[in-house]
Amino acid sequence: MRWKLFATLSETAGDSEIETSVDAEEPTLRDAFDALLVAHPELESAVLDDDGSLQDHLRVLCDGEDPFRALEGWETTLSNVEELALFPPVSGG
Repeated sequence: MRWKLFATLSETAGDSEIETSVDAEEPTLRDAFDALLVAHPELESAVLDDDGSLQDHLRVLCDGEDPFRALEGWETTLSNVEELALFPPVSGG
């Protein structure tokens, strides 16, 4: 799976594009996210709350769609997804 990381997350991981492998036959977003954290454990404190859930202010996209609004959340199957994106809120003036 190909992840694109933005802003502070790419700085933390040391790269803005990360390839991970998922062994599941029908990989889900949860599988891909877990693979990302295995590959880059330094991201855990930047993306997870104390209870292990994704921090509220972060956004995940599957080929440009929010899986928590338009798809099946963590159970979204990724067999046809080419790119996953993870990013913090963007602010500026």
